[in-house]
Amino acid sequence: MGKGLDMNKQELLKDYKKQEDKMCLSQVLDKIEFSKTREKIEKTEFLDMYQISLVQNFLRKNKIENYQLYGGYEDSERKILIIYPEKYNEEMLQKNYNKMLKIIRVNLPEEDHGKYAHRNYLGGIVKLGLKREKVGDILVQNEGADIIVVEEFAEILKNELQSLTRFEKSKITIEDITRLRKKEVNMELVKIIVPSLRLDNIVSDLAKTSRSKAAQIIAQERVFVNGQNETKLSKQIKLGDIITIRGKGRFVVKEFTGTTRSGRTVVAIEKYV
Repeated sequence: MGKGLDMNKQELLKDYKKQEDKMCLSQVLDKIEFSKTREKIEKTEFLDMYQISLVQNFLRKNKIENYQLYGGYEDSERKILIIYPEKYNEEMLQKNYNKMLKIIRVNLPEEDHGKYAHRNYLGGIVKLGLKREKVGDILVQNEGADIIVVEEFAEILKNELQSLTRFEKSKITIEDITRLRKKEVNMELVKIIVPSLRLDNIVSDLAKTSRSKAAQIIAQERVFVNGQNETKLSKQIKLGDIITIRGKGRFVVKEFTGTTRSGRTVVAIEKYV
């Protein structure tokens, strides 16, 4: 499982200053220990993008390899961490993955088609006082939504959602994760002109804000480059980089199309819409 398990938890976590980071990693260490001693698969609840980046870096640093991150589909933003014993092969793991997550499928009545966005479904869950970490991505379609949840939470969420006025006429079912209706990805091409390819310049243009405000967004750990949280303002952005700004969207750097007379760079960006 890695050298980290031979050290005490306090020693492993001594370099982490934020209490929430320590709590997250402490829970991960518990799962690793349980998996090793019980010789069984262990999983966390859903991690957000910041936690995923934190956990991945921690596991790499401590040479822990028997893990997978899984959110129900390839490009999921929220994922559970699965820790497994060395005896497990890929086939055994795959069977278990598909049992760990379920879909809560909301089929709206015809008169409500197209009425609700992601925030409406998430707002309903929050209004019910349910734990956000039990819920993964919410994939919205015109006729409803597929809400990814940990298996043991599926029945609870199904019953609770049905109690909300906005969904009282909807058909709500529990489905196998393999039946997930993926959201169709639409991309919008935009062009930005930046003085350099520093991250703060790029974020400023993509978020349509000032450089100082962009620096604040980065400092608030809301910016991810290729899935990794990035707080260095001067990080150089490259072709193909995927930039996620929480609250603003996800973007792909497609092409550097030229320079202006003043030496600024023209960048073609695809934005997920």
